[in-house]
Amino acid sequence: MDATAPVLAVRDVVKTFGAKRAVDGVTLDVMPGDMFGFVGHNGAGKTTLIRAIVGVTGFDEGDIRIAGRSVRTDALACKRATAYVPDNPDIYEFLTGIQYLNYIADIFEVPADLRRERIEACADRLGLTSALGDLVSSYSHGMRQKLVLIGALVHEPTLLVLDEPFVGLDPEASFHVKEMLRELADRGSAVFFSSHVLEVVEKLCDKVAIIKQGRLRACGPTAEVVGNESLEDVFLDMIDRDRRDQA
Repeated sequence: MDATAPVLAVRDVVKTFGAKRAVDGVTLDVMPGDMFGFVGHNGAGKTTLIRAIVGVTGFDEGDIRIAGRSVRTDALACKRATAYVPDNPDIYEFLTGIQYLNYIADIFEVPADLRRERIEACADRLGLTSALGDLVSSYSHGMRQKLVLIGALVHEPTLLVLDEPFVGLDPEASFHVKEMLRELADRGSAVFFSSHVLEVVEKLCDKVAIIKQGRLRACGPTAEVVGNESLEDVFLDMIDRDRRDQA
C-alpha cells in the first residue's frame, strides 16, 4: 500500500437518527503507521462512527474509504483489510478458544503455518495459551477480550479498529496489548481506537481526534492538540467552555 495514502479516509460523514445528527460532517485521515485515538463523552458519536467505518451500520452522507476502497461500493474488500474489536465482544460460546481463532483465520484465509505462529505468539503474551482448549462459555470477560484481540491480529489487518479495547484487561495484559498495537502500526498498518482513558490515549497515540455532539472539535498530532496541557485538561476545558457558552 502507498505509504502516502490514508489507510482510513473519512469524508464529510453524516449519520442521523431521526432529527439527531449523531455524526455531523466528520472528516479525518488515518495514515499507515498511525496510532490514532478517538475520544469524546458518552453519546458524542464515537461508536456510531466506528460502526460506520467497519460496515456494521450505514451512514447518510459522505464517504468512508479503507485502503483506497469505498465501504459503500466495495464493502467486502474493506472488510478483508479491517479487523474490529467492539466494546462488548460477542463470541460463539459453544466453540473452544482455538476453534474460534481458527474460524476467524479461515474467514481471512490465513495459511495454517502462519496462523499457528501468530496465535501461539499472541496467546503466550496475553497468558491465554492454557485456556485455548476450553469452551468460550467458561471464559471471563477479560479472557474473551484477549481472545477477540488475538482474532483481530491473526490476519495482520491493514486497519485495526477498536472500541474501548482495554476494558476488562488486567494491567499485564493491557501492557502487552499496547505493545502489540504499536508493533502492528510500526509494520505499516493503522490503529484507530476509542477510549475514555485519556492518559492512555495521550501516551500511546501519535494523533488524536475529539468529538462532541457529532462534530470534531480537535484533530491532529497529539502534541499539537495537547500543547502545554494534558489531553484530559484539553478535553475538560472544552466541556467547560461549551457549558459557559450555553449558560
